[in-house]
Amino acid sequence: MRLPQIAPWLLAAATLPLSLTVSAEECGHVTIADMNWNSATMLAHLDQFILQHGYGCDAELVPGDSIPTTTSMIEKSEPDIAPEMWSNTMREALDLGVNEGRLRYAGVTLSDGGEEGFWVPAYMVEDDPSLKTLAGVKAKAQLFRHPEDPERSAMMGCPAGWTCQITTEHLFEALKLADAGFELVDPGSGAGLAASIAKAYERKAPWFGYYWAPTAVLGKYEMVKVDFGTGVDVEHYQSCITQADCLDPKPTMYPPSPVDTVVTEKFARRAPEALAYLSKRAFTNAQMNKMLAWMEDNQADGESATDYFLQQNESMWAQWVSPEAAKRIKQAMSAR
Repeated sequence: MRLPQIAPWLLAAATLPLSLTVSAEECGHVTIADMNWNSATMLAHLDQFILQHGYGCDAELVPGDSIPTTTSMIEKSEPDIAPEMWSNTMREALDLGVNEGRLRYAGVTLSDGGEEGFWVPAYMVEDDPSLKTLAGVKAKAQLFRHPEDPERSAMMGCPAGWTCQITTEHLFEALKLADAGFELVDPGSGAGLAASIAKAYERKAPWFGYYWAPTAVLGKYEMVKVDFGTGVDVEHYQSCITQADCLDPKPTMYPPSPVDTVVTEKFARRAPEALAYLSKRAFTNAQMNKMLAWMEDNQADGESATDYFLQQNESMWAQWVSPEAAKRIKQAMSAR
């Protein structure tokens, strides 16, 4: 923990109200997993600041990632908090930890879940509202010209080797996009996929392809998720669309991916006030997309993003904390 970050807090410690001293004793030393992607590191720093200054916790960030963090929380009860856990990828292990009384789902990190889909730019839908549906995209396939074959139409896929490559290829087949003249194009990398959207936006050119949220790209560029007209078949998606050996894929929209805040049961029991905050702290994809876009544009780390978020969104975060905690957080902000 870096001294400049906590010095104002230490200087003010002698005048802490009794209620905060008691809260600190209950909360104690808290470890928070700082995972290696922007939304997760921003949330880790945000939770550290709010728990430290609002609830008197001795909050420390520790390096983390989905699998090792989950394993450590189950086996060692540390770290105490994983602010952004994409639960589908670790569902069996997480549920086992909950059932054994080692873990608890504290709250929903993304209120509308992680989002995947096939998208078109908003400016295309403004000109032709039919393009927000798959039927409309198929009918206007000639708009999406393949860069190397003008006789074909292009759909940008998920980069080779990524998990979403499997789902994208199966849905491309199930939705019979090849019959409409489309070819699924490998962008080569995540950067290549993002660049294809940026290039289309610069030129106001047609674009159709796979993407996901929350991401800085969807925070910068307004995109519309194409409605397949199929609804969501979660069982088929999980049993077939996500499986490499799926032989008969059927159309379905992507289901939302649960993204949760997970804590150890020990922490949940000893720090009910801190747990109450974590149970309320949630972002929509749109809100997180904007934060990620700001972080990218400003080359901001998690600490800088936390400062910016707290300054710009008091009406949002104040709903997550008690009135007393909100006052202490604002005092700490003014001392930074």
